[in-house]
Amino acid sequence: MALISSIAQSGLQAAQQRLGASAHNVANMNTPGFRRESVAQEAAPGNAGVATTGVQRAGTEGVALEREAVEQLSATYAFAANLQTIKVGNQMLGTLLDTTA
Repeated sequence: MALISSIAQSGLQAAQQRLGASAHNVANMNTPGFRRESVAQEAAPGNAGVATTGVQRAGTEGVALEREAVEQLSATYAFAANLQTIKVGNQMLGTLLDTTA
């Protein structure tokens, strides 16, 4: 059960970083010389969840509001899915404890 919640927690943190980078892009889109930031993600070793390799700046790529809107929606849905995973894991643990008690 602890593995499920730690995987979901890493997903929550990754979604939060993605949302933060996207919000930063929108806030600075009119700044001269600003380059778009993105968060790179990969599977963590040993099925331990998601690892982010940090915020990366794109070369000469500008900020497109439609791309940022999609990124923010995607991060929001990922956040909600991982939160639901934690809730279900807690419910399963509660049911298991009720059964054995």
